[in-house]
Amino acid sequence: MPMHKHKVSVHLLSFQALVFFLSIFIHFSHCDVGTASHYGPPFLPTACYGKDASEFPSSNMFASAGEGIWDNGAACGRQYQVRCISAAAPRTCIPGQLIQIKIVDRAQSTVSRPSRDGTSMVLSTTAFQAIANASASLINIEFQQV
Repeated sequence: MPMHKHKVSVHLLSFQALVFFLSIFIHFSHCDVGTASHYGPPFLPTACYGKDASEFPSSNMFASAGEGIWDNGAACGRQYQVRCISAAAPRTCIPGQLIQIKIVDRAQSTVSRPSRDGTSMVLSTTAFQAIANASASLINIEFQQV
């Protein structure tokens, strides 16, 4: 009888481990992968809010949406979690850093030019520096709307 209880415990533990690993895999499978550049002031006017600076988060964690997420302006106000996953230069990403940004503009029409055109997102300098070395002009990111 003790042998039977042990087998049940091992099977239950294996099942719990499988559920745990699947939940992690499923969580990360909802993320998109893209690229990010950065930009600095001036930021106004924006395609989302015109000259209304009150829409910018006080943390300065914001971004302009690239064409892939712009969605005819529906991206305005969306919040995304973003992390740097790689870059051309080694050690560009800051490991373990995950930020939350708000979309405030369209990358294609920003007043200030991004460090690189055609990216998924153009992060504010503050947001970019929170996840990557500021000397980089382009990083690969993982992002998820929250």
